[in-house]
Amino acid sequence: MSLFDSTARPNPAGHKDLQVTELPLPAPATLRIIDVREPHEFVGELGHIAGATLVPLASVPAQAVTWNKGDEFLMVCRSGGRSGQAAQALSRLGFGKVMNLVGGMMAWNQAGLKTEK
Repeated sequence: MSLFDSTARPNPAGHKDLQVTELPLPAPATLRIIDVREPHEFVGELGHIAGATLVPLASVPAQAVTWNKGDEFLMVCRSGGRSGQAAQALSRLGFGKVMNLVGGMMAWNQAGLKTEK
């Protein structure tokens, strides 16, 4: 069973929300982690999740046309706001397994989880 189906909680915007503590580490190989921050944030003090792909929020719709709508996605940003917008946009575009990391990289760091810079 996928992370989307088993752990994430429904959000009224059409995607699901995932708490930092609910993500198994290492993350499942089938999970696509998309960080929607700007490049300087991706390598900045909060770092990023290992294996994450940087796709700034403004670029998400254009990049999404190359993605498989059946894949499982976890959207990440600094605090969960921009990634929530990205998750909602992907849901509107017909992606069926989209999650937002609640609290973003701030919550990730607060939980003491490993990052890359």
